[in-house]
Amino acid sequence: MVFSSLTFLLIFLPLAFASYILSPKRLKNGVLLIVSLLFYAWGEPVYVVLVIFSGGMDYLHGRLMGRFEGRARIRRLVLLSSLVINLGVLFFFKYADFMIDLVNKVFQLDIGLLELPLPIGISFYTFQTLSYTIDVYRKKVKVNHNLIDFLMYVSLFPQLVAGPIVRYEAIDNQLRERTITKEDVTEGIFRFSYGLAKKVLISNQMAALHAELIRLESVSFWVSFFVAFSYGLHIYFDFSGYSDMAIGLGRLFGFRFPENFNYPYQATSIKDFWRRWHMTLSQWFRDYLYIPLGGNRVGEVKWLRNVFIVWFLTGLWHGASVNFIFWGLYFGFFLIVETYISPLFTHKVPVTLKRVYTLGVVLVSWLIFSVTDVFNLMRYITGLVSFQAPPPTLIYYLREYAVLLVVAIIGSTDIFAKWIINKSSPTTRVLESLFVFMLVVLSMSYLIDQSFNPFIYFRF
Repeated sequence: MVFSSLTFLLIFLPLAFASYILSPKRLKNGVLLIVSLLFYAWGEPVYVVLVIFSGGMDYLHGRLMGRFEGRARIRRLVLLSSLVINLGVLFFFKYADFMIDLVNKVFQLDIGLLELPLPIGISFYTFQTLSYTIDVYRKKVKVNHNLIDFLMYVSLFPQLVAGPIVRYEAIDNQLRERTITKEDVTEGIFRFSYGLAKKVLISNQMAALHAELIRLESVSFWVSFFVAFSYGLHIYFDFSGYSDMAIGLGRLFGFRFPENFNYPYQATSIKDFWRRWHMTLSQWFRDYLYIPLGGNRVGEVKWLRNVFIVWFLTGLWHGASVNFIFWGLYFGFFLIVETYISPLFTHKVPVTLKRVYTLGVVLVSWLIFSVTDVFNLMRYITGLVSFQAPPPTLIYYLREYAVLLVVAIIGSTDIFAKWIINKSSPTTRVLESLFVFMLVVLSMSYLIDQSFNPFIYFRF
């Protein structure tokens, strides 16, 4: 089930919210756990067992570390067990076929592929449960002694399948004590509605434009640019739209989830971009991998090694494919370059040029990310240096989607958000409420005629 479906909007969400509100306080977490597992089971009935297994195993690992509080060696073994089991399950379901295929090609073998369906959200909830066991080991959080509460944290449906990656420490107190105010409901509905509009009204339409552009046979600078540009807007509004919906839904149920996007296309460097894009993932890798490896506090060679490991795994996290690995290493390369030239880059380059540079690097990355065929990828990359007049078909599509492109460009900046803040007043609030209502009605009217449209990050 996806948030941007009439089934979810008109049936599941109202019933889930009513069940939660009407249940006694002591049963609310249990009700939310059942609701969350039903949500997941709607599309993945078999893999519900995997979610429960993942949560249950790390609940036990946490209890064991609590039991052996003063036994450092045993605690390390328990943490190692958590890492092996979690990453082993993730590897088996997500990367086994990739490795089998690689071995077959290298050694000219014919080992059969497993061809297992990828459990939705496995990369997200695996990282969430690992954050718990690692932080328990580090004594940053206390051991959770309530299995229902912990399983609810792992399976919480607003963020279960595509984030944000909610660390246990960010939600620990809210698992036990939370209230739902009128402001929570209002802000939750508004945030969810903006996310829904991003997905249905912009991302899905931008995907249609991108699909038309990649069919163009002639490839030049303008074609390559708009193929990357349309995909960049598509994935931004898709993923940030899901995050908005998740954060809004969390607010409806009394939770405050961390932000996941902060207008990344306004970034002035690649480092700044990754402070704004999928923030919870980059923070996870920073705190649980980069810093433990030594971060930038080590010698130059080890620092380069650390950057390589982090960005290799960042790419691999997104999918079992060479293009994702290359995509991660591509960003790692530019982060290294920026580190070496940071004094010049920081002080002597105008902000506008910084943003143009950053956007250019990011747009090329979306070609690497989205074009899995090496031959076609090279066509688009080389097309970026082929300066010819734009083909008539491209001009036609740009005219057809001109309004959408303008709305998407403005929507990817903080212009609207700043206007709302600067014009804050009772009248503005009423106008915003009417605007949100129109967005919901328009989105639902689009959904009536649309088929299943999952979010891009569901496959990660």
